[in-house]
Order: sequence, then C-alpha cells, then structure tokens
Amino acid sequence: MIDFIEGKIESIVSDHIIISTNGIGFKVFTPNPYVFKKSEIEKVYLYNHIREDEYSLYGFKTNEERELFLKLLNVKGLGPKVALPILATGSVEGIADAIDRENILYLQKFPKVGEKLARQIILDLKGKLVAKQSGPIINEELVQVLESLGYKKPDIKKILPEVNNSLPIEDQIKEALKLLIR
Repeated sequence: MIDFIEGKIESIVSDHIIISTNGIGFKVFTPNPYVFKKSEIEKVYLYNHIREDEYSLYGFKTNEERELFLKLLNVKGLGPKVALPILATGSVEGIADAIDRENILYLQKFPKVGEKLARQIILDLKGKLVAKQSGPIINEELVQVLESLGYKKPDIKKILPEVNNSLPIEDQIKEALKLLIR
C-alpha cells in the first residue's frame, strides 16, 4: 500500500490533481484540489481504493483528513465517492463534533447524505472521533484501555489533548492515568 507521494503538482482539476514523481503522473482524487499549488512540490497522503474493476488513488493534504476519510469508509453504505464530498465541504473538527453531538442536520448538508445515512454515520462513529485543536483522530486503543479500567468517556476526552500520542501505547496509558488521577 502506498502511504504518501511527494512530487510536483502538474495539473489541478475540480475533483483531482495530477502529481508527477520520477517521471510518472498519478491521478489523485482529493476533497479540495485547490489547496495544492500548481508547479509546487507537495506531499499528498494517499488511500488506495482497489476493486475488481477500479484502481483509484485518493489524496489528502493532512494525515488527519485521511484518517477521517478511512473512518467514514467504515460506515455502512458510505463509499469513497460520498466520503470525499463530506471532507470537501466540512472540516475535520466540524465533522467530528457533529458526529459526537449527534447533529443530523449538519451531516445532511453534505451531498448524497440523507437522514438515514446521517443516522448511520452517527451510529457507527460516535465516540470514535475526537476533535483536538489540530483536528487529528485520537488513539482508539488508549480510549478502550481507559474505558476498560472504569473511566468515563467525558473524563477521558478532557485529558486526551495532554497525552503525547507519539509515545508507545504503554507510556500513553501511564501518562493518561496520571492525568486522570490528579
């Protein structure tokens, strides 16, 4: 699987970019291709969508966008062609907040998202996304461990921004427990 690609943006179209690296041009579908600058060297985080009749690349400016896209793909009835416009018209923080607060009306503003799909998104993703200041998706393993130890989700959400998520999971747990005990 390709994690990211770094290369020169050759062209920008309404739903994709062409990025050139080592003499190969890759067509990459993106939520908002205009965040990239033509003729600039850019790093694009990728998702490879492979089906028997299709091989597509989906690209994102940040890893947080890609992580949310992957979470959306796990929702029953939601594929990449529906998930991409959601990210194009909403922010990572806004989408995570709407899911957490069960804001069906906010989710219905996205193309191809009706009430039924909005409810399914909330059902499948509520509590699995937390918007921090920078908007990344939190370490679900850490949350599950803390919940299994008897801590409540609101208390866990309060201390998550203070936990260094670049540490190994064991150290993250120790750090989180210290914060929860204080």
